Amino acid sequence: MEVPRPGDDPPTEVLGSPRADEPSAEEPADQGEPRTPTLLEQMGGLSGIVASGVPVVVFVVVQAVAGNLVASVVAAVLSALLVAGWRLARGEAVQPALSGLLGVAVCAFVAWRTGEARGFFLLGIWTSLLYGGVFLLSVIVRRPLVGVIWHLVNGEGQEWRRDKRVLRAYDLASLAWVVVFGARFVVQRWLYDSVYADTWLGWVRLAMGLPLAALAAAVTVWAIRRSRSASRGAGARRSRAA
Repeated sequence: MEVPRPGDDPPTEVLGSPRADEPSAEEPADQGEPRTPTLLEQMGGLSGIVASGVPVVVFVVVQAVAGNLVASVVAAVLSALLVAGWRLARGEAVQPALSGLLGVAVCAFVAWRTGEARGFFLLGIWTSLLYGGVFLLSVIVRRPLVGVIWHLVNGEGQEWRRDKRVLRAYDLASLAWVVVFGARFVVQRWLYDSVYADTWLGWVRLAMGLPLAALAAAVTVWAIRRSRSASRGAGARRSRAA
């Protein structure tokens, strides 16, 4: 080890001491930017998604038991209010619950105006057609909506579209949602005009809700993981090239 001579500058690195470009024990390492909430978290988490379906369940059950439109509408609106209050009391995201409350209020108004219980589901039927059309259009114009939304929410830009494998994965995920929304519209629209509307429409709405959405969500998760894997691979190749 070289011994410094008088008049020399102090050594910049001493055995056992941290380097200048390394964080010291006294100075915590850079924690980076705050983590961006995932899309599921912004939707209120799994509990928020489940809670948003409570008013529909309440409407269907009360309608089946009481057979009274006014009672069903009032029960659905009250349950939506209770869900919003429960999430507020627990300090959870209230926005999903408020959005659900607004949707229930609109559906209740349509049912009241039409004077028929099946009117409660009319908004959801046409919304399914709208959502399905938007997802399909996004695939046609080569900007699959699943990828656009995911990377936009997480602030990652749209560079993923240059990778054909990732683009194909997001195409499949978006098409999965097209199938879900398309199936909901076709089946429920047919039931709406049939003699089975008052008996089966509500139950079919529930059966085609979370179960079908879970299948499409599984394809979405696969596409996102494929995108992450491709991004890590591209980063590793750039590191080797440097």
